[in-house]
Amino acid sequence: MKELRGICVALCTPFTEDGEKVDETALKNHIDSMLEAGVHIILVCGGTGEFAYLRPDERRRITEIASKHINGRAAFMVQTSAINTSDAIEYARHAEGEGADCLLILPPYFEGPDMEGVYYHYEKISEAINIPIMVYNIPVHSGIDITPPFFKRLMEIDNIKYIKDSTGDIIRIQELLTTGGHVFNGGDPIAFFSLLAGCPGCVWGAPNAMPREAVELYNHVTSGELDEAKRLWERMFPANLFFWTHVYNAAVKAATNLSGRKVGPCRRPVLPLTETEMAELKKALEPLGI
Repeated sequence: MKELRGICVALCTPFTEDGEKVDETALKNHIDSMLEAGVHIILVCGGTGEFAYLRPDERRRITEIASKHINGRAAFMVQTSAINTSDAIEYARHAEGEGADCLLILPPYFEGPDMEGVYYHYEKISEAINIPIMVYNIPVHSGIDITPPFFKRLMEIDNIKYIKDSTGDIIRIQELLTTGGHVFNGGDPIAFFSLLAGCPGCVWGAPNAMPREAVELYNHVTSGELDEAKRLWERMFPANLFFWTHVYNAAVKAATNLSGRKVGPCRRPVLPLTETEMAELKKALEPLGI
């Protein structure tokens, strides 16, 4: 099995202008744009992919299209979370059958179980598949915090190799790194610092709009070109901060559309940015030439 490293784009799901249908042509075009920029890993049906608003058949269809279109040109990851364990297993088996290299999985969210139930959930999914799992920690949305001690316990489960931590806390990132697991940062404003701390990569919505810059940042850091990395990050930071402090998917999609990569609107009830917010976003994107 390949070890995941580098920039993972949490791919936007392109919709038609009414937001009601997945735009399959735009999906393939957007994947091509990420591949041309050298993105190392493509994640579909993630948070930035609006999985919570996708119908079950759409999640499976997106997985199938992306797998065939990527065709081994980048590592392929699918977010296969579900509230109940049997549905999560069904999504996981489907993604594995479509050639996923890794699954990104949330703990059971909304009126979730205690931590023993969380452990059970991951254990049973792992028993049903034969590919790695990346635990997805975003407690602000899931209501469950995968702490470093609990992640260390989860790594006792055979297929759990990775964690995506979206707390946006560089202290938490460093604590997780001491577990010996593969820690991917999911907090936009600390991407540069997480790479400096030793993360093997980032799972990130921002590369939808700035894939080349994200890959260059990773390459600079891993090559020890820290002055160049810092200068690049100074240009990237304003937009990343904007994403983090506004309605995330609306902001990322707006930036991606402004970059010339057409991904359409968010699915309702997520509304477009206001005129004032769009003006702020455009200013934040100016250092990147967008």
